[in-house]
Parts: sequence; structure tokens; C-alpha cells
Amino acid sequence: MTATPPAGLVWLQELEGGGAWLEALPELVAGCAADWQLELGEPFADAHVSYAVAARLPDGTQAVLKVQFPDRESEHEAAALAHWDGDGAVRLLAHDPERHALLLERCLPGTQLDELGQDGALDVLVGLLPRLWKPAGAPFRPLAEEAAWWAESLEDTWERAGRTFDDALLATSLEALRTLPASQGEAVLLHQDLHAQNVLRAQREPWLVIDPKPLAGEREFGVAPIVRSLELGHSRRHVVGRLDRLTSELALDRERARLWSIAQTIAWSFGSRYRQHVETARWLLEAED
Repeated sequence: MTATPPAGLVWLQELEGGGAWLEALPELVAGCAADWQLELGEPFADAHVSYAVAARLPDGTQAVLKVQFPDRESEHEAAALAHWDGDGAVRLLAHDPERHALLLERCLPGTQLDELGQDGALDVLVGLLPRLWKPAGAPFRPLAEEAAWWAESLEDTWERAGRTFDDALLATSLEALRTLPASQGEAVLLHQDLHAQNVLRAQREPWLVIDPKPLAGEREFGVAPIVRSLELGHSRRHVVGRLDRLTSELALDRERARLWSIAQTIAWSFGSRYRQHVETARWLLEAED
């Protein structure tokens, strides 16, 4: 790669350590390519947290080289992919923990699940989720620990943002984050960013999951990123419809799933799609049984 970082990664310069990582990135990529004997192609333009580039192994196998900016959410991505072992998710071909680099199975043609629309995407996800929900513990961060971390800073973040949503949303989110963890069901491996654009059309299976941000916790939390998946439709009907269908067909506790969805949506809302996430959380707040 050239010394100029891809446009999607430039924002990392604003984070602590981001500038140094971007400066080191060409050397990291070159080292991975040499060690794994890769012929590199073009980087993927839609990568915004990690550098991802098409690669070819000496035997002709097509793969993806992914060099991660070290962050909390993707800390155990390699372990999650190894735990799934290709069952509904891309296979991990190699891992270099010192470089935070992964060599991954490539999905071809690689189109995203949202091309099917909401009903078709939910058909696929209802089939994938039970396969992904494998019993899990260490090294994955417990959902209870993540919930406590969100709760610790949520009110201060809301204050700094100018209290731009109502007290009821904040109170419900904090109550959920503080009370739900103690009464969880079985801990399974969760992909806390499993929206429709993180599921790609592939050849080994029709659809494979990518980019896990793993946690270990109850299944009801696992539908939250799908419920708030803007690309599947952003309206009260779409959001509540996703909640109702997923909880019904996967035999989940709807109220726990609703509360987890509100809490994670608000915890992750302070970003580029803030208004839409707050709207999603409001619709869920009104969707009690």
C-alpha cells in the first residue's frame, strides 16, 4: 500500500494512537504480505476501522488481509472466528496478534444482505443466529461487563451532547444496563454489530457473517443490532417488525430483547446517525407488550 491512508481511515488520526498506527500501516501490511506470501489487490473502500485488502495465496486461494486498529470492540475478533470455525461465518486462515492482522476467507461475490430487503434478510438471519450462538466464556468480554461500562459513561455523554433526547430514554437505557445482566440466560458468543451489511453473499455458503465485535452473553441481546439495522428500513413498522419476528421465530423473551435493543442503540447512538438511532430507541420504548 502507499503511505497515504485510505479515505475511510483518515478519521482515526483524531484518536489516541491513531496517527502513529496510520504511519505504521504500510510496514504492517508489507510484513503480513511477506510472511504469508500474499499477492495483494485493491483495498476495500468501505472499511472504516481496519485496513482490508483483497489477497491471493500462493496456491491461488482468494482471501482478505485485515489489519486492525487496536480497539476494545474488535479485541477478540480472531478468537470469535476460530470459535465459529466457519459455521455461518468467514473462516480465519491465519492470525498475527502482534500486528493485529487476520487473514480471512474471502466472500465472493461479496454483496451485502440488505440487497434482499427486510423480509429476505430476516429469513437468512433467523437461520444463521442459532448457529452463531455457541456457548462461550473466556476470552470474550462478558455482556455484563460491557453493560456496566456503557452505564458508567452514558449520562455524562448525554449531558455533553446537550440532552438531545428525553429523560425517559436515558432512564430506560440505564435501568436495562443495570438490571438485565444479573438475570441472563446461557452465555453464548454474540456479534454485537450484526447488521445486514456485515453478512455477505459467498460461495462456500450462501451467506457468511464478517467483522464480529464479540461478547459473551444471553441470546436476547444478540438481536439488538439487527433490530436497529437502519439499512433494513427505518420506520416504526420496520423496527418493531424486526423485534417481533426475531423474538417469535427464535423463541426469545421479547421484553428482554426490547430492553437490550433500546440500551445498546442509545449506548451506540452518539455518532453519525444519532438522530436515526434515537428515533429507533423511541419506537422501541413505545413497543411494550
